[in-house]
Amino acid sequence: FREVVQGLSFGEPRIPVVSNVTGRIAQAGELTSPDYWVTHVREAVRFADGIRALRVAGVDRCVEIGPEAVLTGMARTCLDGDEDAAVLLVPTARKGRDETEALLTAVAQLHTTGTAVDWSGFFAGTGARAVDLPTYAFQRQRYWLTATDGAPAAAGGAGLDAAEHPLLGAVVSLPDSGGVVLTGRLSVETQPWLADHVVLGRILLPGAVLVELALAAGEAVDCATLDELTLAAPLVLPERGGAQIRVIVGPRTAERRTVAVYSRPEGTSQDWATHASGFLTEAAVVAGSEWGEWPPV
Repeated sequence: FREVVQGLSFGEPRIPVVSNVTGRIAQAGELTSPDYWVTHVREAVRFADGIRALRVAGVDRCVEIGPEAVLTGMARTCLDGDEDAAVLLVPTARKGRDETEALLTAVAQLHTTGTAVDWSGFFAGTGARAVDLPTYAFQRQRYWLTATDGAPAAAGGAGLDAAEHPLLGAVVSLPDSGGVVLTGRLSVETQPWLADHVVLGRILLPGAVLVELALAAGEAVDCATLDELTLAAPLVLPERGGAQIRVIVGPRTAERRTVAVYSRPEGTSQDWATHASGFLTEAAVVAGSEWGEWPPV
C-alpha cells in the first residue's frame, strides 16, 4: 500500500478536513504525506472525536454523501446535550429510494433550514427562471386538500355499520355464522403517531394497538374481555400508502369467541397476513361474595 501511495501526487485540500486518524481538523501538510495514509489504513477510525471536532468548529449542519444513511445514524449517537439536539443531519441517499428524489429531498431540507443553495446552478440548462410574486393580495379561496384526522369515511352509504372507532371504519355482520368482521386502514399519513415506533429502520405497529383492535372487536359483539391474545407476526407499515386491516370475530361457542387481526398492503391482491389471534369472553360479574353488591351503589 505504501508503494502505491508514494506513486501518487497530493494537493492541499481547499476546505477543512477532519482526520479520521486524529479526530481533529487536519493541519497543513498532514494529508499530503504517504505515511499519513498508511497510518489511516492501520489505525482505528476516530469518528466520534471527529464529530465533536466539527461541533467545536461551529458546524451545525452535516450532510452525508454515501450509498446509505449509515453515518447519519452514527453521528446522532455521538452528539449529546441541548445544543447538539439542534444539529441537522441530512443523508443524500437512502436505501430503497430513488436517488434523484432522495438527493432533492436533502437539498430541500437544507434550504428550508437556512442553508444557501445555488439555485441558478441547480436549474442551469433547464430553461427555468425566477419570477416575481404577485403584488395583489391572494383571494381567500382554499385549494389545499382537507387533512383528515385518520377517522374512516362514513360506512352507511355502503350498507355497513359504523365501527365508531378511530382505527376501524365499518362492522360487517355475517348472517350465516354469527361472526363479525371489522375493517379499517392504517397509514403514517392519517395516523402520524405510528411513525414514532421504529424498529431496525422499519415502522412497526405497536403490540398495544393489536390489543386495542381486539378489544374494540369484543365491544362490538358484547364480549369486552380479552381472555387471550397471541402475537403471530409484526405488522410492518409502509412509509407511503397504507395497510388494510381486518379484525374477525368468530361465532359464540361456550361463552367465548375467537378473534384474529389480519392485514395486507392496500392496492394489492396479496394474501392476508395473520398478526394476532386469541379469545374474547363476556365481562366477569362479581356477586355473592364478601364484596357484597357489585358494582357498588
